[in-house]
Amino acid sequence: MTENTKNMLMAAALSMIFIGLWDYFYAFPEMERQRQAQVEQQRMAKIPKLGAPDKSAAAPVKIARTREEALAESPRIAVDTRTISGSIALKGGRVDDVSLKNYRQTVDPTSPIITLLSPENAPGAYYAELGYLTGETENAPALPTTETLWTADSDKLTSGKPVTLSWDNGQGLVFKRVISVDDEYLFTIKDSVENKSAKPAPLYTFSRVIRVGRPPSAGYAALHEGYVGVIGEQAEELTYDKIEKEPNYTKTFKGVGGWVGFTDKYWGAVVAPAQDIAFEARYMAMGGATKTYQADTVSEPKTIEPGASAETTTYVFAGAKEIDTLDAYKANPGLKRFDLLIDWGWFYFITRPMFRLIDFLYKLFGNFGVAILAVTVIVKLAFLPLANKSYQSIAKMKEIQPKIKELKEKFGDDKQAFNMAQMELYKREKVNPASGCLPVLLQIPVFFSLYKVLVVTIEMRHAPFFGWIKDLSAPDPTNIFNLFGLLPFDPTHVAFFGPYLALGVWPLVMGVTMWLQMKMNPEPTDEIQKTMFAWMPVMFTFTMGGFASGLVIYWSWNNLLSITQQGVIMKRAGVKFELWDNLRKTFGLA
Repeated sequence: MTENTKNMLMAAALSMIFIGLWDYFYAFPEMERQRQAQVEQQRMAKIPKLGAPDKSAAAPVKIARTREEALAESPRIAVDTRTISGSIALKGGRVDDVSLKNYRQTVDPTSPIITLLSPENAPGAYYAELGYLTGETENAPALPTTETLWTADSDKLTSGKPVTLSWDNGQGLVFKRVISVDDEYLFTIKDSVENKSAKPAPLYTFSRVIRVGRPPSAGYAALHEGYVGVIGEQAEELTYDKIEKEPNYTKTFKGVGGWVGFTDKYWGAVVAPAQDIAFEARYMAMGGATKTYQADTVSEPKTIEPGASAETTTYVFAGAKEIDTLDAYKANPGLKRFDLLIDWGWFYFITRPMFRLIDFLYKLFGNFGVAILAVTVIVKLAFLPLANKSYQSIAKMKEIQPKIKELKEKFGDDKQAFNMAQMELYKREKVNPASGCLPVLLQIPVFFSLYKVLVVTIEMRHAPFFGWIKDLSAPDPTNIFNLFGLLPFDPTHVAFFGPYLALGVWPLVMGVTMWLQMKMNPEPTDEIQKTMFAWMPVMFTFTMGGFASGLVIYWSWNNLLSITQQGVIMKRAGVKFELWDNLRKTFGLA
């Protein structure tokens, strides 16, 4: 085994050890803490009542026992489109009841559809609302609040039929709110104020998304969940943990155009003012044990003179983070960089094209799993010239190993003299030890981007492969520890070790292919390294067992391709094929 290969394997081993320690000491306890918080949230009887978007909190109110009870607290306008169902509360004029028709909670086609937004006082309250603030400190006019009961001109909102809400403050200001919705997930809300009074009315407009309690995490370190937005030209992400470390649990931004809200792995809810106005945005958290999280925008003041009127437009997105849909909203109505609602990561410029390639192959083959296999082959072919140079470098390094051994014997413990002589040997033989690593380093962004696509895109959710894999975004449902379903218990629920006992067929295949790939090279002479490399496939197998089956299938297929590729290239380079000798030695047949 070459020094380069040893270094790469050691780096991989240390990475997996770090991941394992992270899972054990943070990820799994964090997921359990969030699960307990959800239980507590549903059990608690009171939460802070939100008024205007300021730092104060009014008297607590009672949480309804069920979502249905919370929905019944306000008269409602039904919402029914091709993709969503739900309602809008006339009390407060809130968008607070949205379910997604095309997505279900499990792969079972009879399971309930996804509920995204829920009203205040319901368990897991999550909603969007808009309103006004006044710039006056004395004799301020009455403005619509969260308790205002609006009047509607219709009892149903569809993609072809907007609804108009009205409210008169009795002091000369008449408020109207025209709500329309498209066939996907975007509400367009046009608020207007007519000033029939005798004095000017300086008003601010605000919009906000409110979320009570922290949602369960998907558990991927490479995936952002929490606050998300674009303010001006700057993208701003913040986790639920980090907002609680900000002064006053608040972070503010300013810009012209953009949007703010919350993102989960597959879903998002955001508010976006008109894209040509300046506004201040805030991420903030409030409350005690069960936090209330808020992302809001406040516009600059606008004075409405007597006899005049003013209109503002705000967009509310509540739906699935489908790439084509987000791209469409980026183009029209022009929401700035709206595709960043998906966490594409640092390698955005690679990850987006990678998704497009996988999506094209999916539409070609009709199976997302087959698309993953095909794109892995394409990536391998793209890097074939680099891989060829890498293995040729390894071949040259193997050729001069006897000469390096002679130098070691010649110089003994004089490391400085040995290193100088070794460098002269490399120069004379035209060997560059680093050339074997460069192709691997260049491939890292590409393979990380592929990993990112498999983790963050909703297109893989509930996508089947073949056989028992009904959902490529979920772990392999089989498990060796219950004899693949013959024994009636779930090993992953075992205390302490449960998360590491998700060991199905595909994780085992991955472990075996990784072990075979390691056997392609000579075993290290150092006993510590030898032991570490022997156990590395086992460690990877248990660590990857709970990952999405799509990732495990990709890794297994990539290992098989690498074995084949390395075998062919090494044979052409005249380097001995070590696999069979190493296998015979392992099983005592040599």
